[in-house]
Amino acid sequence: MSELPVLIIGGGGKTGARVNSLLTARGVATRPVSRTAAVTFDWARPETWQAALDGVSKAYVTYQPDLSVEGATEAIAALSRLARDKGLERVVLLSGRGEPGAQRAERALQVSGVPWTIVRASWFNQNFSEGYLIDGVLAGDIALPAGPVREPFIDADDIADVVVAALTEARHTNKLYEVTGPRALTFAEAVAEIAAATGRPIRYTQVSPEDFAAGMRQAGVPDDVVALLAELFTVVLDGRNSSVTHGVEEALGRPARDFSDYARATAATGVWRA
Repeated sequence: MSELPVLIIGGGGKTGARVNSLLTARGVATRPVSRTAAVTFDWARPETWQAALDGVSKAYVTYQPDLSVEGATEAIAALSRLARDKGLERVVLLSGRGEPGAQRAERALQVSGVPWTIVRASWFNQNFSEGYLIDGVLAGDIALPAGPVREPFIDADDIADVVVAALTEARHTNKLYEVTGPRALTFAEAVAEIAAATGRPIRYTQVSPEDFAAGMRQAGVPDDVVALLAELFTVVLDGRNSSVTHGVEEALGRPARDFSDYARATAATGVWRA
């Protein structure tokens, strides 16, 4: 490993914070950046990118709010070219399954000339405990426009382990890992497992996309985020991502964590206590 720090774009996010902790525990210098970090990085302000990439060896890149939004591909292309010009040894990109926009962004990185690794992930387990779904868990009622389609939820700790391997081992260069959990569940089944782990009744209710969007707007969620969530639930959750993949095992030589293990471990922390 180079003595230069590893850049972590989105260093306070679900995976970025985990990657930062794992690298730090290994004695690897890091530079976690965001709009509010000591070293500023803002996707909407390209003038902040140069300083963030100065003097780093590699980069872990997460794009906010999502790689499927308009302008993401162009931003990833520009950042990748900058990373190439600055001589970065590798860029590791977090991507999403089944999103055409995300796949266009992946291609922009692949053709940029900088060595790359892509980690293409399914829905995070931690959306139920560290994201917008935690409020529904605490309230005992999660209402989403998702029917009986199954999703092989992935644990953010598994993603972080794959990313750290990609950042620290040369054998992962120019490889794409599609990572999921070992088992596909419907949202209703996932909520039932959380209820069992907490010992509390938690109901899952399927609502229409229109009612879901209206509820999000009423709660003050910005329109662009509402549109993104609506696309994820109505387009991506159409069955295209129901298959289980083995990217975690390919990268790490061990199976991915099961959702039930996540539910039990998270319940034990007390974060879901009403």
